[in-house]
Amino acid sequence: MAIRHFVCLHDIAVMIPVIEGKTIKAQIWDTAGQERYRAITSAYYRGAVGALLVFDITKRQTFDNVQRWLRELRDHADANIVVMMVGNKSDLNHLRSVPEEDGHAFSEKEGLSFLETSALEAINVEKAFHTVLSEIHQIVSKKALAAQESASTNGRSMQGTTINVAEAPAATKELQNQIG
Repeated sequence: MAIRHFVCLHDIAVMIPVIEGKTIKAQIWDTAGQERYRAITSAYYRGAVGALLVFDITKRQTFDNVQRWLRELRDHADANIVVMMVGNKSDLNHLRSVPEEDGHAFSEKEGLSFLETSALEAINVEKAFHTVLSEIHQIVSKKALAAQESASTNGRSMQGTTINVAEAPAATKELQNQIG
């Protein structure tokens, strides 16, 4: 993944990677599990098409909080949002309090993808974003292709047609980053 641009604006960053030859603009919201965001939950999740639920592998409580964040996400975001659970601080394996197997088991049970990262050592961080953005891009592409095929079988041109992708996680190219 080639990141062409990355701008940090306090808790919000813009990432512009190239996915499968397409330039995608992703808005990243890093809330670090902050309670101050709970008051604006519905507005915060509106338009989100992807989420990274991140926990600290050295602090069991952060892993236990993922269930609450996932419930919040599922209560307020689109039902088809792409979600990945991420165990961070893999560089501190000697301080681990959450076995990797627990992360895999929870993710599998909830239908999430899972990855461990080290933000400090930049291990798997880009891979986490790339994985989520690629899945979102695939969904957008399939939705657009289906609309195009439908129009061509009806003998209509797609030019000037609005494709409603709200029921798929592709309405915008925003990516929410939840840290719990």
